[in-house]
Amino acid sequence: MAVYYEVNDILIRDMRQSDAQQITDEEIAQGWNASVEKYEMRMRDQTEGKAVALVAEYKGSIAGYVNIYPNSGWGAFAGQGYPEIVDFGVLEKYRRLGIGSRLMDIAEQIASAYSDTVYLGVGMHSGYGSAQRMYVKRGYIPDGTGVWYHDKICGQNEECCNDDELVLYLSKKLQ
Repeated sequence: MAVYYEVNDILIRDMRQSDAQQITDEEIAQGWNASVEKYEMRMRDQTEGKAVALVAEYKGSIAGYVNIYPNSGWGAFAGQGYPEIVDFGVLEKYRRLGIGSRLMDIAEQIASAYSDTVYLGVGMHSGYGSAQRMYVKRGYIPDGTGVWYHDKICGQNEECCNDDELVLYLSKKLQ
């Protein structure tokens, strides 16, 4: 198991199989729609070399997670050799402690080993408000294709629902 960051009370490391259920339980406890299968899939992708799955701990408890897909096959930059940051989250009780910033720092550092550009998709509803603000502050800009719905561009006047499938893709040039 690799450790990517360990300063004071924050530890960032590779995700372990036992983390999947813990993350799911914490998300359900705070009212999120969560499923252990999502995290088990991230673990499989990591085992198969398709992704790097990270977990942040705060004082020994799981506090957040992020995944980096070095050559993502979906979204605005699919198949172009750009890494995508996927499924970034910090549990509500651990927000505003610097955990999200540290996770993104490590994710961008890992992504920079593959390309000078990284991208991500962010949900459009208010539940993603803090992530939207953070990405802009970190220098991410919209890719120009507009919003996507169910993994395809949502054209002008097309029907969509402001759920977790409605996203805007953002990219950032890495140093």
